[in-house]
Amino acid sequence: MERQTIPVTVLSGNLGAGKTTVLNNLLNTRTELDIAVLVNDMGEVNVDAERVAEHSDISEDEEEMVELSDGCICCELRGDLLDALARLAQAREFDYLVIESTGVAEPLPVAQTLTMGFDQSDLDPTEFYEETGIEVMDHYELDTTVTVVDAHQFWTTFDSKESLMDGDTEKDLGSLLVEQIEFCDVLLLNKCDLVDEATLDEIEGMLEVLQPRAEIIRTEHGAVDPDAILDTGRFDFEAASQSAGWMQELEEPHASAEEEHGVTSFIFESRRPFHPERFAELLDEFPANVVRSKGHFWLAGRSEIGLGLDVAGQSIRIVPAGRWVASMPEEEQAQYFEASPELEANWHPTYGDRSSRLVLIGTEMDQDTVRSDLEAATLTEEEMEADWDAFEDRFPRFEADPEAEQADDEPAEDTDSAEEVGLAD
Repeated sequence: MERQTIPVTVLSGNLGAGKTTVLNNLLNTRTELDIAVLVNDMGEVNVDAERVAEHSDISEDEEEMVELSDGCICCELRGDLLDALARLAQAREFDYLVIESTGVAEPLPVAQTLTMGFDQSDLDPTEFYEETGIEVMDHYELDTTVTVVDAHQFWTTFDSKESLMDGDTEKDLGSLLVEQIEFCDVLLLNKCDLVDEATLDEIEGMLEVLQPRAEIIRTEHGAVDPDAILDTGRFDFEAASQSAGWMQELEEPHASAEEEHGVTSFIFESRRPFHPERFAELLDEFPANVVRSKGHFWLAGRSEIGLGLDVAGQSIRIVPAGRWVASMPEEEQAQYFEASPELEANWHPTYGDRSSRLVLIGTEMDQDTVRSDLEAATLTEEEMEADWDAFEDRFPRFEADPEAEQADDEPAEDTDSAEEVGLAD
């Protein structure tokens, strides 16, 4: 019996990781599934689609392959993605869809588009949708998200600050790689034939920490068993969006990676704010073996909003992390206390919810030294009594948005407003 909905696998991964090779291997491997493909490429000419057509039985002229070119489906082509999915659903001459996203795409927005359809505040229905009334969620179900990782270039990409343009958005390779790893069900560690066993073990240790819920599969030349990435039923949007490795580390530090690969993590917490200049200097010289850090922090002189720290390899970004509840009127504070009783339990009589909480993940990391350096960057007892507004502050300024507040004790991040920092520049 034909399924009511069409399952979908999304292939993500940095440029050159081997997504198209994986896709071609799938199409050339015998499977009971009749697969359609949608190929996204940033260029005006969809080179990946041409390669799929050239190396498989699928023709560019047939309805089972759709090209989306000159843009990225995680941002400016989301409407076109929904439009294409609707057209495919009308034909319904296949029983499985594989989407190969461009190398600059973040998988989370693509998953949102597939699971929320047009129910997104910043996305208007396309003309085709208005004419047909086809809603993607009625015809498709996101089954598996896959990230292809280039083992040969992993550490080079991880540490890279090279920028790529995605429409009007500038993305650096290191941060993009981490985002693709942190949001997936299956990690294909590709090009393993180009890397020795010890390096592969080291890379796997990092992948386990960044995305502990994903299955890691080593591959060569993109060859993978179709059953590992098709029709797995592994995707759970709630779990996927909440289970980035750094979030799990906050609650349950990862032990096996430390024992096997020298990857360790710890949590830094403080009820004293960071001194703007000393913390800026620390970030200027942040230890290279701290490869991932994320969380919120309190900066002296910033009494209205908290700031977020997002470190991925050599990339360090500062983001607005939501308004401190302590800066709100008492009636609004009461609503937060009712929604989050633990907030009131941890409330400081003077500073309220203002605090810092960071998770740091690294390889061969000297935790005691890093912790001491962070402690030294917070205010001393004498400085706690000083005029905080007199401190030099080189951090980016963000306006508090009252409509963006959250009813919990963790400030919300707005990565669209993130600013890359080399504070010393």
